[in-house]
Amino acid sequence: MKVWIGVTLLIAVAILLVMSQLLPWPFHLHNNDTVQRIYIGSMGISNQRFLQEHEDPSSAEFTQLAARVSQQLKLIYSKNSVLAKYFNRNTVQAFSEGDSGDDSIVVYYESEFDVPVPEQTTVDEAIESLEPPAESEWGQQGQGLLKPSDTLNISSIISQVIDPRLTRSTLAKRKFFNIHVRNRGIVHSPGFPDYLYPPNANFQWRLRAEPGHRVRLDFHTLNLEDDCQRDFIKVYDSLAPIEKRALTEQCGNPQKLLSFFSSGNVMLLTLVTNEKKNFLGFEGSYSQIPSAKRTCPGRFQCNNNKCVSKTSQCDGWDDCGDNSDEINCTCTGMFQCNNNKCVSKTSQCDGWDDCGDNSDEISCVFSACTGRFQCNNNKCVSKTSQCDGWDDCGDNSDEINCTCPGRFQCNNNKCVSKTSQCDGWDDCGDNSDESNCTCTGMFQCNNSRCISNTSQCDGWDDCGDNSDEINCTCTGMFQCNNSRCISNTSQCDGWDDCGDNSDEINCTCPGKFQCNNNRCISNTSQCDSWNDCGDNSDEINCTSVVCSAFTFHCSNGLCISKLNPECDGVQDCEDGSDEANCDCGTSLYSSTRIVGGQGANVGEWPWQVSLHFKGLGHMCGASVLSDRWLLTAAHCVRDTAVYKLSQADKWEAFLGLQVQNQTNEWTVKRGVKQIIAHRYYNSYTEDSDIALMELDTRVSLTQHIRPICLPSSTYYFPSGQEAWITGWGTTLQGDAATAILQKAEVKIINSWLCNILLNYRVTGNMLCAGVLSGGVDTCKGDSGGPLSVANSRGRFFLAGVTSWGKGCARIYAPGVYTRVTKYRSWIKQKIGV
Repeated sequence: MKVWIGVTLLIAVAILLVMSQLLPWPFHLHNNDTVQRIYIGSMGISNQRFLQEHEDPSSAEFTQLAARVSQQLKLIYSKNSVLAKYFNRNTVQAFSEGDSGDDSIVVYYESEFDVPVPEQTTVDEAIESLEPPAESEWGQQGQGLLKPSDTLNISSIISQVIDPRLTRSTLAKRKFFNIHVRNRGIVHSPGFPDYLYPPNANFQWRLRAEPGHRVRLDFHTLNLEDDCQRDFIKVYDSLAPIEKRALTEQCGNPQKLLSFFSSGNVMLLTLVTNEKKNFLGFEGSYSQIPSAKRTCPGRFQCNNNKCVSKTSQCDGWDDCGDNSDEINCTCTGMFQCNNNKCVSKTSQCDGWDDCGDNSDEISCVFSACTGRFQCNNNKCVSKTSQCDGWDDCGDNSDEINCTCPGRFQCNNNKCVSKTSQCDGWDDCGDNSDESNCTCTGMFQCNNSRCISNTSQCDGWDDCGDNSDEINCTCTGMFQCNNSRCISNTSQCDGWDDCGDNSDEINCTCPGKFQCNNNRCISNTSQCDSWNDCGDNSDEINCTSVVCSAFTFHCSNGLCISKLNPECDGVQDCEDGSDEANCDCGTSLYSSTRIVGGQGANVGEWPWQVSLHFKGLGHMCGASVLSDRWLLTAAHCVRDTAVYKLSQADKWEAFLGLQVQNQTNEWTVKRGVKQIIAHRYYNSYTEDSDIALMELDTRVSLTQHIRPICLPSSTYYFPSGQEAWITGWGTTLQGDAATAILQKAEVKIINSWLCNILLNYRVTGNMLCAGVLSGGVDTCKGDSGGPLSVANSRGRFFLAGVTSWGKGCARIYAPGVYTRVTKYRSWIKQKIGV
């Protein structure tokens, strides 16, 4: 019998252990029977003006309003018997303008509760059923909430449990970005397009448009793991990840343009990743559009266009925020204020200025407050309100001459729990509970906050002023140049964990594979068909023939991993397809838009084309792909207010041309039969700036007219590689175009660096090239022309199509080209080449 009892106990323990492992965050176990449960929410406040300082969490205005919000939330929770028992603390995340205009604000917050496991559903339901407190709920006859003097008028509450994926315990990185959408701009995942996004991260971009505008967010590139439970982006119609305000959730690689619009002037974009299978990420553009003027069918329309219930009109509350619902009212059965506002008759002479002009508190006759505390203004409040730290009277008379037996007395006479003293939180409201603290057995921050000693030098700013991470000696950890301590495993992992990049300098990778960008990865990650390095160097020259996005696909379906095998003079594919179709990219010579260049020799660039729009002369360049097809930029054929540039029969193509307006025996002129611009071309971002032109009749290929080689989608153009730009554009910004074909040598520029230099406008479909010291660049008139790169055999491949730039030949402003490898399959699909 004892044996069976023992076996039964062991089985029960095993089941409990398994169940504890299955409980997901945010349900961390506490004391074996409670979990930490996090709720995210927003509140509309109708009597608070939004200030620019409210965008800065370090500002006094943010801190003061956040404290008031936290206090009022705590009061609201205390009214609910379920929430009052388990509440822990509130944290204000952000503020934004309210729907009512200047006199309203929206606050976004997190609330933490310690909840017994069986009570989770009950607490969830209680949180989601929260409503703004009615006037009747504020202290009357000893009942309800105790109304503070600086009460915030709460017009709306949305609250629910946070998506557990946003707070899973493996998330090591959590970072916020604030973006003003006054002007159009680019937003992308960290490292895009040169590196994979980091693992175990939660990134949030808060987008704010101007008042009276909405946010528009367009995704041009999206490349994430297919499983949304692991990696995903999510867009919210708010500044907090509230599920009720979610606009979309995306993962994988959708092959379409995704556009989203906010209802107000804010939007939140989140990226959450796990530890495995990271991808390139995303890139999108943001802009603002004017909000349409509201109409309120079946509701009352305020003067500021806010819509409120008709029952809100003349109810004594400024629901509009501009008081227009309380103007010209007749107060049947209610007290009419001198300003015509209607309030409940029970509000008269209750000690509160409910009218707003104090007319409900004039000429009052008060009796003694039997069994209650009588304020100096004759208001009656509960005796328990006296010396509780809240101004329930409205004149603070209930908080004068207080003593706090068994509690801590603040400088403002508020009484708080002794455990609140020196806990790092301003419970008093004047910070007196955090002054002159000594942190026995704990670390004392410069701001007097006390934290656990184990939090010191752990790489996280637990103090809030970073004082726990200053002058650290990192025993058993890596010490950054800024004295921050991080895990040794974070050193040379390819990510700037220090914040000053000192963990990624002078890296060697003993026992590991060293990428070309010095990142260290496991040897098992080499040649596993995943771009673990971020620059693809772990997938180059592999002996494996497993087909992936980084291998060259032979025509027989097999793959090779050799770097740029096509047309290099060596047959690598068994069927020889890597050396097929190689009658391209050669000229008579083996050897500014072009600025800083020199005149080209006749026949040196036989794939260069001059495109003339009838009546205007030379407009753009193009490249010869075959005896029938040309490749140019989509912006060259985009209609303007004056010219229909998309009309094919208005164009003429000059092939084999050396000098404008000087044709000879090897120059050929052709009309254009059709134009195919890429369907996803974006004239604002210049993404997918590529177009095909079909000639009206074929041309004979000669030594002066030859196609350039098209690279495969896996062709690799490394940073620093030499390239050539050619064209008849202007040789100085603002000058006239040149008559003689110009050439200039540039270098491929790292896309990550280029993106920084060009204000993050460079997408993954673009390639940068130039000279960072300036003086050499493409310029007006070179658009659509080729960026030519020679392989080891001197054969030229078309790396890019001249697209856009920041001026011409400026210092630290390289030219931007459409990355042809991204459009190889599109070209093949459209023209068969």
